[in-house]
Amino acid sequence: MALPRRAKSSRGLLLRSSTKFRIGKRVALASIAVSGILAALKITLGIFGHSASVLADGFESAGDVVAATAVFFGFAIASRPADEEHPYGHGRYETLTGLVVGMILFVAGISICFRSLQGVDRVHDVPAFYGIWALLVSMVSKAVMSAVKFHYGKKIRSAALTADAWNDFVDILSALTALTALGLTLLDPGRFLAADHYGGFAVGLFVIFTGMRVAKDTSARLTDEMPDDEMMSAIREASLTVPGAVGVEKCFARNVGLLYYVDLHLEVDPDLTVRRSHDIATEVRFAIRRKLDWVADVLVHVEPAPENSQPVASGRSKTGPGEPHDG
Repeated sequence: MALPRRAKSSRGLLLRSSTKFRIGKRVALASIAVSGILAALKITLGIFGHSASVLADGFESAGDVVAATAVFFGFAIASRPADEEHPYGHGRYETLTGLVVGMILFVAGISICFRSLQGVDRVHDVPAFYGIWALLVSMVSKAVMSAVKFHYGKKIRSAALTADAWNDFVDILSALTALTALGLTLLDPGRFLAADHYGGFAVGLFVIFTGMRVAKDTSARLTDEMPDDEMMSAIREASLTVPGAVGVEKCFARNVGLLYYVDLHLEVDPDLTVRRSHDIATEVRFAIRRKLDWVADVLVHVEPAPENSQPVASGRSKTGPGEPHDG
């Protein structure tokens, strides 16, 4: 009687995964459209309005189009099912695109800084007032997109969407900086004419540091960094809901895109038969997958429970990291 329920659980997992990838692709497409419109608007007004800070912000938005496109294709590739060469699926392409976004931001920031400083000592016209409107529209649009991406990035546990959300957040800060620099230039061109270019340089610095942060966060996932304590505790709690599961001696988890693969050392009564221990391990595996939609699969290793055992939810064994266990 348990087999149909398990099959349903597997189908449910696939359904949830496909829904997450679909959400990610839709958000990425919306980001491409919004960033494309903003880039065209700011670059055009930056050129004709003689504003280095608006132009720099426009090129940064053009980089957003590239980043969002990378995120979209990352989701598209990551959604492919597992095959013989990729038994764990293609999920890490989604995380990899987050790293690509970080690299794009870093390079774009350096380019913006260099381009802005080049024009400081040049003779140039006073920027036009209408460049302010482009920056205001950009701030409002990016505030909405950043909130949407942070929401869905957290909901589907997407490194790529979260990275792109930080990208949009820094756009708000950079637009505010550009707005301040442009305002000073318009207020007193004689004193603050170069402020517009320094504003463009500040925009570039924002982009560089954001790129470094995004690259650091996504690299942690790619190098199998453990999930936070809350997630590890949730795995342990789900495993101990199964009758016969005495404790958790070790628990490891690694990220593969939107999902996690778990290695669990389960403690059971040492007097149980091999068959019964195996049945408990199987039930634990499916219990975790049913309760936690971010877990793709669980590999359960059965161990005899010692007397007065004290299960832990971290990846460390009770005897200490790297030390052998009697099981």
